[in-house]
Amino acid sequence: MSALICGSMAYDTIMVFHDKFKNHILPEKVHILNVSFLVPVMRREYGGCAGNIAYNLNMLGEEALTMAVVGHDFEAYSQWLNQNSISSEFIQILDNHYTGQAYITTDEDGNQITAFHPGAMSFSHLNSIPTDRDISIGIVSPDGKEGMQLHAEQFVELGIPFVFDPGQGMPMFNGAELLTFIDQATWITLNDYESELMQERTGLSLEQIAERVEALVVTLGGQGSTIYTKGQCISIPVAKPKVLLDPTGCGDAYRAGLLYGLMNEYDWETTGRIASLMGAIKIEHNGTQNHSINMADFKQRYHENFATSF
Repeated sequence: MSALICGSMAYDTIMVFHDKFKNHILPEKVHILNVSFLVPVMRREYGGCAGNIAYNLNMLGEEALTMAVVGHDFEAYSQWLNQNSISSEFIQILDNHYTGQAYITTDEDGNQITAFHPGAMSFSHLNSIPTDRDISIGIVSPDGKEGMQLHAEQFVELGIPFVFDPGQGMPMFNGAELLTFIDQATWITLNDYESELMQERTGLSLEQIAERVEALVVTLGGQGSTIYTKGQCISIPVAKPKVLLDPTGCGDAYRAGLLYGLMNEYDWETTGRIASLMGAIKIEHNGTQNHSINMADFKQRYHENFATSF
């Protein structure tokens, strides 16, 4: 069995601002905002939601099939996928476009300002869910708008359960469109900001959204996460990282943990804790795909954090 990861592949240019944004942005002047941040630290990393989720799920030992549309500059990323034994079978290359590009500036509080050029990602609707593979689960993560809608429809038509993960793609959709996703999805995952936006646009509370899916997962950063399922509200504690280096990609690592738990039919308490630990391990490393784990060490850290085993 395998998981089909639908979403963006991107190059991340990550910059570090050695101060806090709040010290340089005047709330009363946001209507004429004109700020510049000196960023002496800069890296270029492999990223994109689909790439990050697949990287983490692959480390956990599950087959992750990435489906994305990329540009003529994808060769270096393709070689990286091959080095890490991650399938690129369903990645389509468009010669006249760039691969998605994210420019991320992080301050000392872990806040981020991101500019994203979608490039070839805007043509994600050119890909279709494959019908000749043993796909047990899917995820629709941030991608081109038309592609996200198409792939959700195709998952439903094929009877493949999937996670709806709108992420930074949330602003593309109005309330009616989000309601359609809710009714199509098996599970939904949001961060705390996205959960507020989802409620505002759909007119549904978190509890009402959860009634329409098998589970609604809301991540709360350093406060852990909450899983709404079958009338319950399960609090998942945060796993303790050894060091706080870079929050970029933590949400994607968490989502890989969710997929792993679902694929292995763990209960929600266990699944949420696996996801939490994946996010903690990611934040200990710069970039989104520079960390590594082996299952023995992972299970040891799981026991250390949660005083139980899986």
